[in-house]
Amino acid sequence: MWASGNYPSMVETFLLPLGPRLVDALDLARGARVLDVAAGTGNASIPAAQRGARVTASDLTPELLEAGRRRAEVQGVTLEWVEADAEHLPFGDASFDVVMSAIGVMFAPHHQQAADELVRVCAPGGSIGLLSWTPTGMLGALFRMMSPFAPPPPAGAQAPPLWGSQDHVSELFGDRVELRRVERRTLEIDAFAKPHDYAEHFKDRYGPTIAVQANARRNGREAEFVEALNRLCDDWNLGTADHARFDMEYLLTVGTRL
Repeated sequence: MWASGNYPSMVETFLLPLGPRLVDALDLARGARVLDVAAGTGNASIPAAQRGARVTASDLTPELLEAGRRRAEVQGVTLEWVEADAEHLPFGDASFDVVMSAIGVMFAPHHQQAADELVRVCAPGGSIGLLSWTPTGMLGALFRMMSPFAPPPPAGAQAPPLWGSQDHVSELFGDRVELRRVERRTLEIDAFAKPHDYAEHFKDRYGPTIAVQANARRNGREAEFVEALNRLCDDWNLGTADHARFDMEYLLTVGTRL
């Protein structure tokens, strides 16, 4: 799914600020062993490496890792890129001082299994940092809108934006992680002239939207889906009809592995 469309171009268009925000919140020490889970194109991995951390970027999608390698080369930083499933990380227990994920691990379908892996590979006393879209924000609304048009999810799968709920994250980690920073923030997006330009961007480049639209097409509901997506962008537009602006709410969570 994530190899469809053009997710790297979405990162370049409006998602770039998110990775550095997570890295800043973690206050990485030079030489720290850092794992970025579901790293994509390295939006958090590369800034972490620029701060002197020893970074491993892991992701399930080889195409995104390759795009990340190219970005890192252009920016002159060195890090390790590893193809890995967030629910079955190929790393030993307590292998990293910091484990982080910026709008990445939230898309692993089985939340408890993914959370258990984050905890397992983080050394006691180390930090776990997450940046996740919230259920109450625009991405939460997008996934609710897409749900009636989507194919059946895998057995046991949970909605990605739940990771943007403090209660959900607290339940996943239990008494293994002490949350020391939980903040709701927004990413302001003004890269699109009109609200429906944003909708087109999602249809052309965002893997989950592409998959759901394809399923709607198979079921004869594509026009209904497109109308619903356009309406969503109209409803969440905080700008004007000719200069759109969107605020995308996310939850920043930083905790200590006990």
